[in-house]
Amino acid sequence: MTAVDLHPIVDEGLGNSAYLVDLGDGRALAVDVSLDLREVRRTAERLGLTIAYAADTHLHADFVTGACQLSATDGARVLASVTGDRTYDHTGLRDGDEVDLGGLRLRALATPGHTHEHLSFVLSDGETPVGVFTGGSLMVGTAARTDLVSDDQTEALARAQYRSLRRLATLSDDLPVWPTHGAGSFCSSSSDADRTTTIGREKATNALLRSEDEDAFASALLDSMGTYPPYFRRLAEVNRRGPGVRDSDPALPSLEVERVRTLLDAGASLVDARPKEAFGDQHIPTALAIPLRPTFASWLGWIVPPDRPVVIVRNPDQDPTEVASQAAKIGYDNLVGELTGGIVAWTGAGFPTERTRLEGPEQLANDRVLDVRQADEFSDGHVPGAIHIELGELPSRVDDLPHEPLVVMCNHGERSMSAASLLEAAGRHDVTVLTGGPDEWAEHTGSELQTGT
Repeated sequence: MTAVDLHPIVDEGLGNSAYLVDLGDGRALAVDVSLDLREVRRTAERLGLTIAYAADTHLHADFVTGACQLSATDGARVLASVTGDRTYDHTGLRDGDEVDLGGLRLRALATPGHTHEHLSFVLSDGETPVGVFTGGSLMVGTAARTDLVSDDQTEALARAQYRSLRRLATLSDDLPVWPTHGAGSFCSSSSDADRTTTIGREKATNALLRSEDEDAFASALLDSMGTYPPYFRRLAEVNRRGPGVRDSDPALPSLEVERVRTLLDAGASLVDARPKEAFGDQHIPTALAIPLRPTFASWLGWIVPPDRPVVIVRNPDQDPTEVASQAAKIGYDNLVGELTGGIVAWTGAGFPTERTRLEGPEQLANDRVLDVRQADEFSDGHVPGAIHIELGELPSRVDDLPHEPLVVMCNHGERSMSAASLLEAAGRHDVTVLTGGPDEWAEHTGSELQTGT
């Protein structure tokens, strides 16, 4: 099979892969890129490429498309499904349409399921297929969820997904498969660390693709769907209308202490992006802890309201551009700035702070455990008797918790600290965060974890 100069660009936080294809003449094709174009641009610059095409396999729910930005600033031609009703300038493609990229060709395959207008793109060198971009259709060991459009269309889309996977399975066994969603994506239930595959491998190993019939496939797919951040239901429409084009990279303006106080008094959200240890040692009352890491955007979009101004607190060694870029790629344009001087400026002005206890597994001897991991993580193994409420559901379920001291647990403490900050903001101050997770508890106590729900 003809080789293609393909450069995957992985967003570990969202669990997604974008792709940059060197077209061989100084131009490139970008596939399913988000609005956080930093790594895309670095890769293109390193390779000496100009991005001439930006293809989207579907109306993304988990990130804001970067195609419009590439069109405006790089002159890229946007390729997408004609049935997506996008309101911005693009080349609308139907099933079977081909685009000559200058030697390489891109052929659209209608593969509805993850969304109604979903396309896969077969990349060919002349008449020889060299790979297929499958977006949220065929993926490594699974297929993407079908419940993001609307509840009443979920099953119909699952059945469409079955037919789309069967169609893709007719391609050559040795054809590389380049999905967008992968392990870590809330659009996917895949736990496979591999992010690319082949048609033949999936035919041999993908349990969904090997379902005996459409009914069995739909049942298995629907049963595999976990929860997802609420912003997923908003971004498809943002991407249909087209996000605004930016004149500069996202940034965090500086805000003096008194300005921050005014914003908080008016109802702004305060997000503390410092590591969990720093937050636990000292933080501003009512601040929400979301430590800056690759998954910062997902948890920001899950537990912080999108319709209120957001103020950031960070450490001096944390990159403000990283904070702003992660927020922008999920449509959070409501970050109004950061506290100048951080927590030092706050305490220097004489304003109060709070602490949250961070303890090891020995703290679990008497206190009740609140496990805030996802349902599949909890089912795989948890402390016996633990209360289970996913972090994303916690804001609406604070009143369901018993009025007794709680130890909050996840795997490493970051989600637990977010949960503790939510509880503290709701008036609970009898909360301790566990530094580790169930495995550390089991090792410390010599006890076995409980499985199941």
